[in-house]
Amino acid sequence: MNVYLVLFIQQIIASSTHLVGKSLTTGLDPRLVVLLRACFTVTAFGIWILFNRKRLPAFDRADLPRLVLLGLINIPVNQFLFLSGLKHTTPPNASLLYALTPAFVFAIALLRRTEKATTWKLLGIGAALIGAAIVLFERGIDFGSEFFTGNVLVFFASLSWAFYTIMGRHFIVKYGAFYATALTMFSGFVLYLPVYFLSPLFFPPVQTSVFDITPSLWVQLFYIGVVTSGIGYGLWYYALSKIEASKVAVFNNCQPIMTTILAIVFLSQTPTPMFLLGGTIAIIGVILTQKG
Repeated sequence: MNVYLVLFIQQIIASSTHLVGKSLTTGLDPRLVVLLRACFTVTAFGIWILFNRKRLPAFDRADLPRLVLLGLINIPVNQFLFLSGLKHTTPPNASLLYALTPAFVFAIALLRRTEKATTWKLLGIGAALIGAAIVLFERGIDFGSEFFTGNVLVFFASLSWAFYTIMGRHFIVKYGAFYATALTMFSGFVLYLPVYFLSPLFFPPVQTSVFDITPSLWVQLFYIGVVTSGIGYGLWYYALSKIEASKVAVFNNCQPIMTTILAIVFLSQTPTPMFLLGGTIAIIGVILTQKG
């Protein structure tokens, strides 16, 4: 299958995830959503491994530290920050902040000295961050507001996704896209369990339980657990096995447009002028980074 078609399908899945995640976290505690999402994901991948176990490569124990790190970034950090932030912000805002991933990828590459700094790249990263700042303060400077907190959490979720993208490339080249995704999901699930059960010691207790979940919410949990975390992540890693991380990451630019259209159609949300301004500047910055 053409890698760019794969990325287009992956972006449709990712864009719809912002809306589904918002729906779930509106009625359920994000910590529970992350847990149940992971349960669906590891179950789906467990079945897949069962049917494909004879064709899968043996795991190299030398890769265990990288697997633990990728698992930690994947669920306890990325998914936890994303769903916790989405509870307090809007799907278009979350998608725009995820569009910063290419700029983050380049910035990390510059720090690691695997990319050379150019004027256009630096201008692009700067513009992307300015656009993100405009969106972060879209409703004024109020560091205590839930909306601002939600934006900040998603901002760091996007940053963690950039690390996941860069650090996972070697892993998926060695083990294949879907097997590598499965391994990081299993690792992330195990690492998230103590986070979930110990979180009431530091934060308010989880306010909702599985008994509060309606059939509609179960369908949505299945979607983000199997379709998003299973198929969507697998397609993302498949693309990473074919082309450079920076070229894969730039497809996140599609998310603000797709998510905003979906939010207008299904949630009757209208983007604010500040969102449009910040979003335009951020996307221009990402494009400049790519051109550089």
